[in-house]
Amino acid sequence: MRFSLTLAASLALSAVQASPLAKRVTTPKVDDGIILNYALTLEYLERKFYQEALANYTQADFVAAGFEDPFYANLKQIYVDEQSHVSFISGALTEAGITPTVELQYTFPATDVMSFVTLSSVLEGVGVSAYLGAAASIMNKEYLTAAGSILTVEARHTSYIRASLGESPFPAPFDTPLDFNEVYSLASAFITGGSSPVKLPFQAFPTLTLQCTQYYYEADRSSVTFSGAFMAAQKFGVTKDTPIYAVFFSGLQKARLRITRGNSDYKIDKIPAGVAGQVYVALSKSSTDFSDENIIAGPSILEVYPKGQTPSTPHPKCH
Repeated sequence: MRFSLTLAASLALSAVQASPLAKRVTTPKVDDGIILNYALTLEYLERKFYQEALANYTQADFVAAGFEDPFYANLKQIYVDEQSHVSFISGALTEAGITPTVELQYTFPATDVMSFVTLSSVLEGVGVSAYLGAAASIMNKEYLTAAGSILTVEARHTSYIRASLGESPFPAPFDTPLDFNEVYSLASAFITGGSSPVKLPFQAFPTLTLQCTQYYYEADRSSVTFSGAFMAAQKFGVTKDTPIYAVFFSGLQKARLRITRGNSDYKIDKIPAGVAGQVYVALSKSSTDFSDENIIAGPSILEVYPKGQTPSTPHPKCH
């Protein structure tokens, strides 16, 4: 069973796009309380995602879609895990005298079992990247240990879902850390309403949309074309003569390429070698400094296969 993470990411980002900002995104100042509420925001989103799926689809629905038992039972356990994470982090904030955030309103573009499981793989991967990226900023050792404990469970969720979809459960030797604004840019696409007593200092970058392709993405071979990226870049004073770089986040590496502008938008002639699995790509004005101040759009998500190892089954159709 094969799937397209790129398709899931495109559906997610096109369903509810975060509004591009007129001003440049800056690196936020954080403390442990802010980081815990950041984690709680993500856990609420994941909990709601699984809660809705278990309400909308039955065990028989999953079996009919090719996910044999005990997949449904394991899915319910993942929901229990996410609920436990919500309760633990909320309790830690309350114990520390810090107001915890609350559940907001979300929209998930899953329309059937397959699109739900595919999006589940994307969300769990983003969760791993979120905890990994936040770890270096956590000062309290007890909080750091707790975050690490949650991170390893999220990683097991990711591996299980990927394997169930016919993908490698561990496509790369290192997981990929993302910073706060990068993760918020992805998560905010699902938030459609609600109000929280906690105002987090994060901002969403302009959305970076990939043009749908009939081919799997292959490292050191496939091209990538964006949609609306040049228009987004113009909001930051970028012109057709401004050098722009695509930055691929894969494991601990950040591979950058100078990108070209095709007939109407930016294009990458060839994905760099060495990236694999759930890969993130953003556009930067700098070839060396990939801090938030230099990112003009993204990140977007694509599933990348090692050269010569793409699936033999047909690529899912564009929607």
